[in-house]
Amino acid sequence: MQPMTSSALARRRKGYEHELEIREHRLIADEQEDAGGGDQGPSPTELLAGALASCTAITIEMYADRKEWDLGEVEVVADFTKGSADSPPKAKVDIRIPVELSDDQRERILKIAHKCPVHRALLGSDVEIDDSLELLGA
Repeated sequence: MQPMTSSALARRRKGYEHELEIREHRLIADEQEDAGGGDQGPSPTELLAGALASCTAITIEMYADRKEWDLGEVEVVADFTKGSADSPPKAKVDIRIPVELSDDQRERILKIAHKCPVHRALLGSDVEIDDSLELLGA
């Protein structure tokens, strides 16, 4: 299997606002007003958090489908904190699943979540990632 390459084009519109082209999809990225932007779309770091959340969710759902586990409506919340001179960037990933899982299933889900392509890309940097798994409604 050949490695998959993902491409995106960012084209400046005005200020820090950029139109992103990803295949036939169009998104707007911008900085918040307090950072000098017009807040016309999520910031690049918010898009990174979104990429991490969605990649984690899709990866564990694909794994569960192969195992024929019904996870129900999976939710993943990813928070990304920019680094500073004193601390590295950090990502916190909370996986929420509405069904009971055995300890072995929980361990497998967390292990698989850490293997999503965005996790793996970030782990090659100095970003610290903290994953957790909880039962929704608990």
